[in-house]
Amino acid sequence: MQKNKKVLITNDDGIHSPGLEHLWKALVDIAEVYIIAPATEKSATSLGLTVYDPIQIKKIYWDKNTPAWQVSGTPADCVRLGISVILDHTPDLIVSGINKGANSGRTTMYSGTVGGVIEGALRNIPGIAFSCSNFSHPNYQITEKYVRTIVKHVLEHPLSTGTILNVNFPEQEPFAGLRLARQGKGYWIENPEERRHPDGHSYYWLGGKWTCHEEHEESDVALLRSGFVTAVPLHFHEMTDHFLLESRKEHFNSLLSQKAQN
Repeated sequence: MQKNKKVLITNDDGIHSPGLEHLWKALVDIAEVYIIAPATEKSATSLGLTVYDPIQIKKIYWDKNTPAWQVSGTPADCVRLGISVILDHTPDLIVSGINKGANSGRTTMYSGTVGGVIEGALRNIPGIAFSCSNFSHPNYQITEKYVRTIVKHVLEHPLSTGTILNVNFPEQEPFAGLRLARQGKGYWIENPEERRHPDGHSYYWLGGKWTCHEEHEESDVALLRSGFVTAVPLHFHEMTDHFLLESRKEHFNSLLSQKAQN
């Protein structure tokens, strides 16, 4: 594969996070890489945008003459400003991560790591989000060859319009293998911790705890538990529930006329 594909790297742990550095190391020799990432951590921002504060963009030094900018916004802000302001071209692929902590199951809906590539998918730019299940001591180095292999595959075999890959690395090492998977059902729910302010009023840390569900054996949640690296194709081009649309359309469209008759 020729090194002429343009890859935009972002994340939600911040531009100085170790995960982003390892992501860059995995890709710098196989693609033309550009880095546009948040100046500070923006975890759990999903597709959140900065609309009530100004956004600052600052070009920073990066090794091997890789163009890099830090943005005082979210991952979605980074992608938007990257395409509309910073870059003079549209990237062939957006790659996000490597996140500290898993983004498996329905947790993907909250993830800023995933949000960055969803923003690209809404513009018909394919993307891949990478996350490590081990939050405390992620072994980013072991992931690099997998990152390189998966990105090369997607560049050579493009994803369908509006589709991204959500990739998670298990805690268990060595990895049992690589599996294309379906999305699991588990996700983090709130686990509020009440605290008392010195002036007497209560406040809360929202916290979180994992919810367990009966998982399909080919789900990312189940496969991660078995030590597999998982890649879930997620689609954001057209999200209509066509079954409900077709089964209820006639009845729904007549609701007002029924009310008038009554």
